[in-house]
Amino acid sequence: MAYRKTVASLVAAAALLGTSSASYAATDITWWHAMGGKLGEVVNQISTDYNDSQDACSLTPVYKGGYEDTLTAGIAAFRAGEQPNIIQVFDAGAATIIGAKGAVVPVEDLLKANDVPFNIEDYIAGVRYFYADSDGKMIGMPFNSSAPILYINDDAMKKAGVEAPKTYEEFEAITPKLKEAGYIPFVQSHLPWEFVENFKSRHNLQFATNNNGYEGATGTELVFGEPIKNHFKAAKKWLDEGLFGYYGTGWADNQQPFNEGKVALWIGSSGSFGGIADTVDFPFSATFLPYWESVEGANKASFIGGAALFAMSGKSDEENKCVASFFEYLTTPEVQYMWHKETGYVPITEAAYALAKKDGHYERTPAAEVGIQQLSLPGGEWTKGYRMGFYVQIRDVMNRELGKVFSGEASVDEAFATIKADGDKLLARFAKTIDN
Repeated sequence: MAYRKTVASLVAAAALLGTSSASYAATDITWWHAMGGKLGEVVNQISTDYNDSQDACSLTPVYKGGYEDTLTAGIAAFRAGEQPNIIQVFDAGAATIIGAKGAVVPVEDLLKANDVPFNIEDYIAGVRYFYADSDGKMIGMPFNSSAPILYINDDAMKKAGVEAPKTYEEFEAITPKLKEAGYIPFVQSHLPWEFVENFKSRHNLQFATNNNGYEGATGTELVFGEPIKNHFKAAKKWLDEGLFGYYGTGWADNQQPFNEGKVALWIGSSGSFGGIADTVDFPFSATFLPYWESVEGANKASFIGGAALFAMSGKSDEENKCVASFFEYLTTPEVQYMWHKETGYVPITEAAYALAKKDGHYERTPAAEVGIQQLSLPGGEWTKGYRMGFYVQIRDVMNRELGKVFSGEASVDEAFATIKADGDKLLARFAKTIDN
């Protein structure tokens, strides 16, 4: 109902300008995104459906390559005064786009300025504040949101006579049996996201000073304590004992052995669900990302992954009104449920989640609900997220140094000392770009 009212107000505004509904030229807006393949097809369908739903605005989606390519193109376009109306920015790039002075209009301000009802509590708990500022104002509209979850080869569990683990202690107890059953017991797919960032969240551990970076770039430094170091020492031991497989930094390289039925347990994205369901020829299920029971305060919600949509500044009031209209459309329960079903990404609102449950989606596909359930677990002081600039480069440092741990070139302590030293230098450089 609220969406229809907004569309009606757009058409009414055109009429006031003396333009008939028959001859009214729709306001053009553009959306730069990083969704290729099937995901890009769904983005195009959403855009087409939005355009068909009203006559006041015309949205054109433009694929700009991967996440980093899209962010780089967006920043360059902003500096040249040629920015799109909407840009998709991934989690690691959020600080960069938010830190670019005057580059974006906070989505909460945009919606309220255009009379679109907004209540941050309407969004599921895990996505509310990741793209918000330190005061809790939503800056970016969560879009393709996901969580790292544990996928399970059910045949492997049955053959080994074990159940999927909830904790890493349970994992250590069952992995010898999985190995004896002929499987690689365990593989992950993204060390920074799954073994560092979400290790911090699942265990409610501080990731950086300045409230994980939310309170400002100046003086923000990485924080690494004994729990995460102990985790990587355990992972190196698992690798040496043939209980853990590591195939480099490429996501697909680590997922492929699971898809081929060689791996018993694989940490992937909740957004991987659709692709796995279309690919594997064995029964699978999913559960939460494991945690160490021995770490006090563990078993908390995880950070979201994926990306958000940001409204870029420097646009006319008419274009901003159309962006607000599209965001309102995008967050309707029906559209969010369609996006969730087609892609595996979580529905970002409580209403869309309720619609999926009412429709029996999770009775048909229980694994599709795991990411939402994990994001809805109780939070803690350090589970809101993080806000660090040049974080793409920091992830590169993590991959480089943690890879050295697994290859035997560096100890865990040496690796984290280097990650902190190089990471803190990058954070300091970013702070100078913000200050200048």
